[in-house]
Amino acid sequence: MFLDRDGVLNEPILTDGRPTSPMRVDDVRVIPGAREACAQLRAAGLLLIAVTNQPEVARGRLSPADLEAMNRVIEHELPLDAVYVCPHDDDDACACRKPKPGLMLRASAEWDIDLAHSCVVGDRWRDMEAGHAAGCATAFIDRRYAERRPAAYDVKGTSLLDVVPWIVARHARGSAA
Repeated sequence: MFLDRDGVLNEPILTDGRPTSPMRVDDVRVIPGAREACAQLRAAGLLLIAVTNQPEVARGRLSPADLEAMNRVIEHELPLDAVYVCPHDDDDACACRKPKPGLMLRASAEWDIDLAHSCVVGDRWRDMEAGHAAGCATAFIDRRYAERRPAAYDVKGTSLLDVVPWIVARHARGSAA
């Protein structure tokens, strides 16, 4: 399981209907139902890896230390196996910033993950495109943001908890999520 952080695991900060990441540890709030969803995914035998774009680091608005502290809060609250971060902005043209699949490819190599039997859960078009580029199934969490919507996804819900039954059933059929 590849889980986007902001908007899937923790609440994003909304400005004019557009999501941004929390900028302070005190602003990190786990989304209601995320603990239960992660527990159900873990009980199904799935690895839980968060994958997140954090361009505010490259923009100089968020220190790497503050980002690490926020990730530690999320890791303390949820049974994640790892958190993979892209600290770059679009202009950096890196391989890890979603919609590119670099975060999933790196995690796959380090954890021996079969991407064809994996799933990316996200709340933005970048997450869905990264999942497709990595060869994963995709689950879109529709939070009705005022922004571009994904062109394609395999399943849609309004929360991680909504899509857990589909992911667990897919895993049970042998197409591990």
